[in-house]
Amino acid sequence: MRRREFFQSALAGAMSMGACRWFPAWAAEQADQGQPRRHCILLWMSGGPTQTDTFDMKPKHANGGEFKEVETSVPGMRFSEHLPKLAQQADKLAIIRSLSTKEGDHGRGTFLMRTGHQPGGPIRYPAIGSSLSKELGFETADLPNYVSITPAVAFNPAAYSPGFLGPKYAAATVGAINNPQPQQPGADPEGFAELGVDYLSLPNGVEKSQAAGRLELWNSLQSGFLTSRRSDVVNAQDTVYRRAVRVMNSSEVEAFDLTQETAKVREGYGRGRFGQGCLMARRLIERGVSFVEVSLGFGDGVGWDTHQNNFPSVKTLSDQLDAGWGTLMTELQERGLLESTTILWMGEFGRTPTINGNAGRDHFPNAWTCVLAGGGIKGGSIHGATSEDGREVADGKVDVPDVLATLSRAVGVDPAHENITSIGRPVKVAEGKPIQEILS
Repeated sequence: MRRREFFQSALAGAMSMGACRWFPAWAAEQADQGQPRRHCILLWMSGGPTQTDTFDMKPKHANGGEFKEVETSVPGMRFSEHLPKLAQQADKLAIIRSLSTKEGDHGRGTFLMRTGHQPGGPIRYPAIGSSLSKELGFETADLPNYVSITPAVAFNPAAYSPGFLGPKYAAATVGAINNPQPQQPGADPEGFAELGVDYLSLPNGVEKSQAAGRLELWNSLQSGFLTSRRSDVVNAQDTVYRRAVRVMNSSEVEAFDLTQETAKVREGYGRGRFGQGCLMARRLIERGVSFVEVSLGFGDGVGWDTHQNNFPSVKTLSDQLDAGWGTLMTELQERGLLESTTILWMGEFGRTPTINGNAGRDHFPNAWTCVLAGGGIKGGSIHGATSEDGREVADGKVDVPDVLATLSRAVGVDPAHENITSIGRPVKVAEGKPIQEILS
């Protein structure tokens, strides 16, 4: 048997072992902490969402476009007509309309927004999900502390990495097995996007007793291998394998099985990747996962990179966003989890208020919007404003480090907390200043 085949078979055997004997239950650990566990959900809008057609509309200006704005549950706060569920939950949202950043390229903007740092340079900065899950999570948890659902890593894989924190704090990735688009001709109108994690079940022909023996043998060989070959690469390999074993051992792995939910619940979230990803996020938060991100954009039939035909594309995206995000907040609140879960909605930049010759909007980092919601956030609030034409920040300008510092503070992590790189340099969780007026 080749080495690779041996490792594959040994890891597959982890599913046979029942509850993992190496780690105590999460419930016991939570009790030891003596306080509610905090969670974070990042709703990542890959491609760059248009603020002018969602949360910062300009209906009285030529830049306003085709959509109408509607009243929300908060007097004076108005959203797009295509976000009705979120409009009714505006009292739980804080809208930041004065975000101004420096990167208008997809790859560079993605890195900036997800790490709080400019790309380039000698330091491999971690994604904010890695930094926060390191502080919020528990090493003894059966499920990963950081889960990324259908991430759009093509723009910049480094923006999704744990950087100098190492693979121990990397995200566990959930992929899409299929991607039905019910609005497209010929698509199955009853289909739901199927999401899953690879290799969570035994291969055909392998009995549980066989698999358990293989895993025991692998563990023995691996211990000797680690003793004789100490290096960062070897430790990284061991970290990845043992984390996989832990997940496969746990009964909590059922969190990834959306077929346990009723068709009515699944329908409420929407049938696409984003909606079903939001449902999975709720299931993971219920089981104690600290940081979950769900992506909406490329891979969902249309993307936020709307250089052409902006309005039909954004309507479709808004329908998915409203169903997924709106239902997620409703169900978190019904389960008593919204107060301990902070949600951040953002992409790599905004889009031009000016409509181009192809009825589209182009890249625009100068003045745009992100949204916070849930625990630690003062709902029904607006920070900052843009000019009448939407092209400049008129009041309350903030940058991405300020947004990430606000998120960090909201989930109970000191943004000034420092992690140390391999060369001894201290790096803060977030370099900016929290926006105090939107914190509860």
